[in-house]
Amino acid sequence: MKAKVSDRGTESHVKLHPKANVKSLLFIAMTSFLMMFATLPASAHCDSYDGPTIKDAIKALETNNVTLVLKWIKQHQEQEIISLFNKTYSLRNGDKEVYTIVEKHFFETLVRLHRETEGAPYTGLKPAGTTKMIVKLSDQALEQNDIDGLLIKLNNHTDAVIRAKYEKVAILEKAKNESPEKGREYVEAYVDYTHTLEAIHDMVERGSGHSVHKH
Repeated sequence: MKAKVSDRGTESHVKLHPKANVKSLLFIAMTSFLMMFATLPASAHCDSYDGPTIKDAIKALETNNVTLVLKWIKQHQEQEIISLFNKTYSLRNGDKEVYTIVEKHFFETLVRLHRETEGAPYTGLKPAGTTKMIVKLSDQALEQNDIDGLLIKLNNHTDAVIRAKYEKVAILEKAKNESPEKGREYVEAYVDYTHTLEAIHDMVERGSGHSVHKH
């Protein structure tokens, strides 16, 4: 199958043999996804109620053990958190409405200080369920000591995404010259498909030249 698009008389070709080296493509895609995750700016993961920061904060309050959250901040920030933790914990068995407000303030302060260590702005706490699936899977791999399971799931997802983009281009190519509208639909799909592969290639080529994700 060959997809092509013309731009001012110049043709650009993308060729993918039906039995191309799928393992190589999946390896590149898998690597790029891992690299992309490792180089993205800090996301909502540590901001969300189902993220590790607040999970540790909840456990700290349940066990009266502030040391569980100190790893998320720098040493110079410890006193602020320890003081607020003690005030929060002291209200744990009091008025539930008051405690809920103070507890949320403690969570917000912890996350805000953690974001400062990342050089990222604090944009508020995010509800549970907003964490991207790839982040959840990466956490599960650590919890279950199962990197193989993560890579299999990542391979399957990457395979499905690339195949879907390719198949959309292949279908739209058949009618791309029937009208400007169909042509534009084809070009949009073509650009999405080729840019995805180009991004994968560029990330692999740049390799360790990327900065390290702060989390």
